[in-house]
This record gives sequence, C-alpha cells and structure tokens, in this order.
Amino acid sequence: MNEHVSPAEGGGIGVQLPAFPVENHVSAGDSIMNLTGSWAGIISLVMFSIAYTLVIFEDKLHLKKAKPMILFSCFIWFFIGIYEATNGGVHSHTFIEHLIAEIGSLFFFLFVAMTYINALSSLNVFQSIRAKLLARGMGYKQLFWATGGLAFMISPFADNLTTALLMTTVALAVSGGNKKFIVPAFVNIIVAANAGGAWSPFGDITTLMVWTAGKVGTMQFSYLFIPSLINWGIPALIMSFFVPKGKPGCKKEIDALKPGAKMAMAFGAVTIALGIFFHQFLHLPPFLGMMLGMGFLMFVSYYMQHWGEKKFLEKIGITEDRRKAKRFDFFKSVEAIEFDTLLFFFGVLAAVGALQYVGYISMIGNKLYGNMELTMANTVLGGASAVFDNIPLMYAVLKMDTAMGVDQWLLVTLTTGVGGSLLSIGSAAGVAAMGVGKEHYTFVTHLKWTPVIALGYFASIAAWWLITMGLR
Repeated sequence: MNEHVSPAEGGGIGVQLPAFPVENHVSAGDSIMNLTGSWAGIISLVMFSIAYTLVIFEDKLHLKKAKPMILFSCFIWFFIGIYEATNGGVHSHTFIEHLIAEIGSLFFFLFVAMTYINALSSLNVFQSIRAKLLARGMGYKQLFWATGGLAFMISPFADNLTTALLMTTVALAVSGGNKKFIVPAFVNIIVAANAGGAWSPFGDITTLMVWTAGKVGTMQFSYLFIPSLINWGIPALIMSFFVPKGKPGCKKEIDALKPGAKMAMAFGAVTIALGIFFHQFLHLPPFLGMMLGMGFLMFVSYYMQHWGEKKFLEKIGITEDRRKAKRFDFFKSVEAIEFDTLLFFFGVLAAVGALQYVGYISMIGNKLYGNMELTMANTVLGGASAVFDNIPLMYAVLKMDTAMGVDQWLLVTLTTGVGGSLLSIGSAAGVAAMGVGKEHYTFVTHLKWTPVIALGYFASIAAWWLITMGLR
C-alpha cells in the first residue's frame, strides 16, 4: 500500500472547474481565498443547504429543481459580490469568467445530447426498439436486465450521460406506465451507466482527465472492469427481486423507422466520437465536436423537409400524396429539450463554484487528505461525488498532484465515477434521468435504493483491493 503523503504545499482539494487558473482567485501569500468565517461565507453555506433541501423535496413541493438552484446560486454570488465590493476585493470577477466558460461547455454538451435524443424519438427510433423488445415477449424482469446490460455495455464507448438519456428513454417507452418498474429500471440504468464508464478512458470526462494526465495507462483501466461490473451487478441483482412480474400491457406497435432515422443514429455515433476527438487530439472543449455533430443533424432535417416521409408511409400502407403533411423539424427537437435539467446544472455548478471560492470545499479536502490514509480518503471522496460533481472533484485531486501509485489513481477514478450513483443528483446520468422520467423518478425515489447501491459501492472497492494487489 502506498505510504500516505500530505497534499503539496499550496494545494488543496478545491472544487474547481477545469482550467481555473489558481492565481486568478488567490491572495498574495495565501493558498486559497478564505471567506469561510465571513458573513458572506456563512450565508453561502446556508443558501446552498436550503437549495439542496428544496431539490430533495421536489416531488412533495411540486417545485422544479432548477428554480431553487438558479435563485439561490445567483443570490450566493450576489452576497459574495457585496462582501468584496465593501472590502476592496476584486477576485470574484475573474473567477466567474472562467466558471461561466466551463458551465457553458457543459450546457452545450448536454444541449446537443438532448437534442439528438428528441430527434431520434421523433424519428421512431425508440418506438422501434420498444416494438422489438415487446415483440420478443419480454417481461418486466427481462426488460430490467436488458436495459441495464445495454447501459453497461454502451457507456464505456459513449459517455454515462448520453447512455443514461438513451436507455432511460427506452425503459420509459417499454414500461407501460408501471412506476414499480420505472423506478428500479431507472436506478439500474444510472448505476450501470456510471459503472460502465468507470473502466474506460472514454467512458467519462473524469476518466479522460486521469488518462490524459498520464496517471493511468490505456490498458491499466482494464483493472477496473471487474470492480465496475460488481458495482452494477450487486444492486441490480437485489433490485431485480422487487421488479414486478408480468409483461407491459402495451398494444402491438408498428416497427418502422422514419426516413432519416438511420442517418440520425449514424451521425449520433459520429457526434460522440467527435466530442472525444476534439477533447483528446485537438485539445479543444468536447462540446465543439458535439456541436459539429449537431450540424449534421440539421442537414438530416433538411433532407426530411425536402423528401419527406414517402418511404415510411408506403411501409405502413399509406399511398396517397401527403407532401403537405408536417415533417421532421430539427427545431422541434430543440423545443422538446428538458430545460429544467439544463438550468439545474447551471445552478449546481454556480453554487459549487461559490463554495469553492469562499473556501469551504478546500477546507474539507485538506482535512480529508491531511488526516486519512489514501484508500480511506479516496473512498470518502467517492461518496462526496454523490453531492458534488465528479468533474471538479477529480480536477482538484489532479491539481494537488498528491503522490499516489497507479493503484490509488485507479481507486479514485473508480470511486468518483461510481460514487455519483448513490444519489440522483450525484451524476450527470442521474440528473438527466430526472428530466426523462420526472413524473416517476425523483430524488426521493432514488434515495430509497441508496443502501443497495452503497453495498455495490463498497463491494467494488473490495474487488479493486484484490485485483490491484500486484500494483502496490
């Protein structure tokens, strides 16, 4: 086991978004801004707590989660601004400029992913998958394993967010409206998507960060395959006993893709590849590659508007001329985006950025790595990723450059990747799923399965310990 090494001087596990230059928000001689004891710092912590409490009780209050996060995150920065204006501070302006750049990158990444999902839905892709699954006579339990298994297999090559959006949409489509199936199926998909993405350098932004930093080699990620499989498999096995018996009461559906559907699916795969290519090889934000891919989708829409649905109509037996009928429109897919989810992301990242700026996250992180053995610290950090986004958490660990062997870098990659599954708000996959199935899947319904997910979390760490013994 690696000997514990304290954080490097001037470090600190601050929740920062990638590319935040530390010198832009530190005072001379200080390692980080420390406003924790100020009235602005205390108000920030109180408001953050209130906002998250309102998110937790979203289904009870019938208050969409974006509303409290937007309101309180902006209020937090409002009070920080007042504090600095009255105390001669000028640091927050530069910090926020970098913050909004990173939020914008995530916003547009999600924007493209959701637009593609809506487009594929309007082109009958999910209806076709649903029809194929139902045609096989699958019951709820079989559908539970099929959607979870597909999520685990897709996420290493795509990303957990896109995978969760895709598979939760399919699960909702085949559910027949049965909440007893929808909730465990959604939880299963989220756990599977996060676990599947943890063992591949392309499966999550955090794994890409670790890979590009040279902390873990390409083939060394394979050490995490078994731990990731266990992380998903144990909760899935337990939850499967609670999935209702029987089959969805759905009518037989026409399995017919609309013209342009195959092109949209192909360009969807290309879009994901472009996001990875821009990030990895061009060293540009991945959202630029995603936006390029969305440009392809716009031309699919152009094709549809000029050549219409003739082949599709003929396939389902309609021969009359319907050229004046409404056709696939790209901007209809944009209109259907769940903006509550996108705005929630803005609120969360703005609020977490504020807590980083005033010093709370760094204070907690310094105590974590300063007082705990590395394995314990990385395990706790994974639990923290259920509340705080794993991207800034991982960036903070990389920024500290703590002396850790490959085994510990694998551990922190695993824990920050799968720890977000503990809460619905702990990962992009969970937040996206809350948008897809907002009538059934909420923070509280996910929370009921947290003990089961935690069992898989600790079992995966035990598997990591056994598998990486040769690396110590």
